[in-house]
Amino acid sequence: MYKNLTLQVLSASVLFGAYGCSASRGNDIEPQSSMAIFESFTYKGTDDFYANNPLPDASSFYNPVLAGWHSDPTICTNGEGDYFLATSTFSYVPGVPLFHSRDLVNWRQVGHILTRESQLNNFQHQHVSGGIFAPDLKYNPANKTYYMITTNVGAGNFFVKTQDPFGEWSDPVYLPEVQGIDPSFFFDNDGRAYIVNNDDAPDGKPEYSGHRTVRVVEFDTDTEKCIGERKIVVNKGWRPQDKPIWCEGPHIYNIDGTYYLMTAEGGTAEGHSEVIYKGKTPFGPYIPWEGNPILTQRGLDPSRPNPVTCAGHADMIQTPEGDWWAVFLACRPIDGEFENLGRETFMIPVKWTDDKWPYMTRDNETVPLILSREGVTRSDSVTFGNIEYASDFASGTLGHEWHTLRGDASDIVSLSTNPGYLTIKCHDAATSDKDVIPFVGRRVHNHNYECTTRMAFNAEHPDQNAGLILMKDEAHQYLLAKGCDAQGKHIVLRKVGRGGSEELAKNPIDDSNNSVDLKVVSKGKTYDFYYSLDGGNNWNLVKDGVDARYTSTAEAGGFTGTTVGLYASNKK
Repeated sequence: MYKNLTLQVLSASVLFGAYGCSASRGNDIEPQSSMAIFESFTYKGTDDFYANNPLPDASSFYNPVLAGWHSDPTICTNGEGDYFLATSTFSYVPGVPLFHSRDLVNWRQVGHILTRESQLNNFQHQHVSGGIFAPDLKYNPANKTYYMITTNVGAGNFFVKTQDPFGEWSDPVYLPEVQGIDPSFFFDNDGRAYIVNNDDAPDGKPEYSGHRTVRVVEFDTDTEKCIGERKIVVNKGWRPQDKPIWCEGPHIYNIDGTYYLMTAEGGTAEGHSEVIYKGKTPFGPYIPWEGNPILTQRGLDPSRPNPVTCAGHADMIQTPEGDWWAVFLACRPIDGEFENLGRETFMIPVKWTDDKWPYMTRDNETVPLILSREGVTRSDSVTFGNIEYASDFASGTLGHEWHTLRGDASDIVSLSTNPGYLTIKCHDAATSDKDVIPFVGRRVHNHNYECTTRMAFNAEHPDQNAGLILMKDEAHQYLLAKGCDAQGKHIVLRKVGRGGSEELAKNPIDDSNNSVDLKVVSKGKTYDFYYSLDGGNNWNLVKDGVDARYTSTAEAGGFTGTTVGLYASNKK
């Protein structure tokens, strides 16, 4: 999906249902050899929480502000009223979605930062949760340039830059001297620059599992090289005697002449948290706040209603009015058990103690699911709540929200082979392969939702299949597919695992049916799968009550949420 990333961008109005899918162009799509031709794709969120808790006024909004997996959020401003937010994409491409807002409430995706083959490499053979980790986005007023620095786990730490964040970003500049993960830029008021990141324990000798350090090095923006010594500013964490794990995702801020170092701790699961330090220079020494952590949801009653967990990995921004807000990642498990949404982007106001320590939650405070920002009017095109969208592929381009895996899929996925339709060639790769696969998908945003597609496809041999996929990673998938065997055509539901695929259900269908509608209904903890042979007027059940935990992070691990999409393959 390079070469201009083939699946280009629709107008922003396509997002969340503003662009209407034509009701149907009839059952007029004819199958073509070894190709699946998709006419439409729809998604409709149906979470009870949003239906039962309408927003009270026009200045209110829901948390998370970016629903569905948007891990490791980072935020910056140019000081002129523009806010930009970016998140991790791991092995999905294009890389690092970029969102823009003028008010911190109404966000619009304006593109991706990593869109070219020269910016993305070494994704092949990586796990879905490999690739691009934890971007950091900063604006440097000294040279009026935006920087994004991140880790490619297959290649190292690098940055790209631009003076037009709505346009193209530079080719990567790799920083071999910056080891570890989670690099972040800090541009000081005097024009000097620094990079802070997570790294190994001193001398590479950890005292326990999860023992890490935070290190700082000065950076020359003219030569684009690090200068001087990389110094350890945090060893272990804010209470080293407690053997804290994974001090990571660091950011430095100069606030009224005091340097603040903020880091995550505790890993990215239920023990996740955010802590704060003060120092007199970018190199410290940094003194932790006795009131740490400044953000966490650990230790709360897991049976509380609508729980938010795993809160941490935060970044802060100040508005022109002087207010401070933070973005951070967190999860929304169902009944405190599991979810398929992954780590989402939440936002919360930052409060300050009398002695100038920032915090987001204290004691047993829970992360609010409804907030407001005075003076802001919420628009109809939002990135939260019961999200709804529809695509009929007629414009010849796809929206920013679509992605594929690991690299250039332009010879597999096409909007030009059959204009007005999305065509996926049956490829000699299974969806379980660690390769560029014949797939294109989007994030899941809600626990409860319905997703449908209309497809023309005729399998030419028993291993050839195409349809709708729910993907967590290589080894945790459900495939609702049209295929064939010695008895003829069928609709089949398969569960993909590390040992191969397992057939859960199969419905024979009439050989005269070339096009089929497929549907998945998520009920949070279970999935129901359907098909229709009459344009969606009547739906036939394939299997209901299918375990949704199988595609959750609780079951599969990893850093992403579930995606739903389309695929066609020559391999089961």
